[in-house]
Amino acid sequence: MIVVTGAAGFIGSCMVSKLNKLGRNDIIIVDDFKKNANNKKANYSNLQFAKKIDRKEFISWFERNATKIDGVYHLGARTDTTEFDWKIFLELNLNYSKNIWRICAFNSIPLVYASSAATYGGGENGYDDDHNKLPKLKPLNPYGRSKQDFDMWVLRQETKPPFWAGMKFFNVYGPNEFHKQRMASVIFHSYHQIRNNGLVKLFRSHNSNYEDGMQLRDFVYVKDLVSVLDFMMKNQPESGIYNLGTGKARSFYDLANATFEAMGEASNIEYIDIPEDIREKYQYFTEAKMKKLRNAGYKEEFYSLEEGIKDYVQNYLLTNLYY
Repeated sequence: MIVVTGAAGFIGSCMVSKLNKLGRNDIIIVDDFKKNANNKKANYSNLQFAKKIDRKEFISWFERNATKIDGVYHLGARTDTTEFDWKIFLELNLNYSKNIWRICAFNSIPLVYASSAATYGGGENGYDDDHNKLPKLKPLNPYGRSKQDFDMWVLRQETKPPFWAGMKFFNVYGPNEFHKQRMASVIFHSYHQIRNNGLVKLFRSHNSNYEDGMQLRDFVYVKDLVSVLDFMMKNQPESGIYNLGTGKARSFYDLANATFEAMGEASNIEYIDIPEDIREKYQYFTEAKMKKLRNAGYKEEFYSLEEGIKDYVQNYLLTNLYY
């Protein structure tokens, strides 16, 4: 059997769906099925799995049943970058992940877990997943700090799973993010703004090096992301921390125009100030260095921003379907 944590969420449910499409349904899905349960139920209601376990009960269950598990995708986390209560991240992102690591290490279970590009902070130290460069990173918020702290803890461990990979997710978008509200992707928000108001509101730049709408991100389609996670678990290249983006930064202006195009609408963009609560922590540029993943053997081409948005909008948002 295989475990997927965060399985009711955006990426986790897409991972379960990917496994189903590959013929696997011997899956243990783990999440907080009580909190906001109705908002996320549609993400997994049509998926095939062996057992559903609440997050609070999982660690003790895992300790008792570890010999039955042949791999763990640990994708569950508190991902709200506007949350500043460190205790929440300490419990859910750091200590919980350490418990999963220890059980996997003790029982020789391969582990693929979600790190984040938020660990790179403002990008002043670049976006290189070389282990020697990671200690210099300075995340801009508690979420990024929690992911950075776990990555650094992992690298210090002498007892390890037989294979492990920490994947630094860049800006992920795609189906099954209906429940994420403010934290949903810009594509999701752009689609709904166009449908409801006929325009897209983008953040004005508060950095003289960037024009309005020309802030850059490495946007990665969730279908590519789960393909990489499947590749890592199946092929088990050298253990380590890997970037998972496309390696090509694109502007929010391009994103908005691609969304209009996918919807068959004329572009209409308006600029608004970045909210003050996130303005000082705002990233103006992210771009994954992808050499390590390519050297590990992943050869598939990634969706371009236009291709990914077209598929997402036309096959999921317009049809209200799940992956």
